[in-house]
Amino acid sequence: MSLLYSTKVTAVGGRSGTVKSADGLLDQPLALPKALGGKGGATNPEQLFAAGYAACFGNAVIHVTRATSEKVKDEDIVVIADVGMQPNGTGGFALTVALDVTITGLDQATAEEVVAKAHAVCPYSNAVKNNIDVAIAVSVN
Repeated sequence: MSLLYSTKVTAVGGRSGTVKSADGLLDQPLALPKALGGKGGATNPEQLFAAGYAACFGNAVIHVTRATSEKVKDEDIVVIADVGMQPNGTGGFALTVALDVTITGLDQATAEEVVAKAHAVCPYSNAVKNNIDVAIAVSVN
């Protein structure tokens, strides 16, 4: 299997440090959220994960419709990813994920079918499969 893409990001200082990609396009300070007792004021790993998942899932929707007559264009898909963190019951932590997917131009049944297919091909969905239950709500405009 050939690698399609790879990126490298370095994190220094944990949740109160920085993240920087090898190409310099990502260069962000991090802060523990106020809700977790931190000072806030900067992004955090959950926000970065939510941003990546939302963007990737939106593109998966576009991808699965490329070979169909029901093509979804970039401006027709909005994905809101709600990522949370909770205790896992064994002293660690687990993520929670809910995706709110809105597609313009499709009927509800078609949109739900497209989203199910996107969930099967999205790299983020596949990465969390059997580990994080992903709640998905689908609506149409």
